[in-house]
Amino acid sequence: MTESDTAAALAGLFEQVARRLHSNGYASHLFPAQWSALRYIHHADADRRTAIDLARHQGLASGAVARTVRTLVEKGLVSKMGTIGRGRAERLELTEKGLQLLKSDPLRSVRKAMEDLSTHERTVLAKGLETAIDATRLPPSRV
Repeated sequence: MTESDTAAALAGLFEQVARRLHSNGYASHLFPAQWSALRYIHHADADRRTAIDLARHQGLASGAVARTVRTLVEKGLVSKMGTIGRGRAERLELTEKGLQLLKSDPLRSVRKAMEDLSTHERTVLAKGLETAIDATRLPPSRV
């Protein structure tokens, strides 16, 4: 097998993982961005649990993230807890329902599988995934 065949096979495996994560996540009626938002809100420092900080973390426009947050609030998974500081940024918190849903997070099985890899294997995999992420970044818009 050539290096290019191996690269193509790895790209295909990466796609399969992404599709399965999407499918498994949608079994709970959430899209990947919504799962990502739940994870972010759960792990971020309290003063960083805002839609604008979530947008920065995800590298997305604030409008798209605002829709994600609004949907999570409507589903009863996130609540708004009032403004932070002098601005208008509202602090976000997971509801009990949101915390319970995170127990079925599709990434849990992937995280568990990664624990079975050696430190060296995780390091090599991380480098490869970082390379894939960099290759898929959208160029800055030129408006």
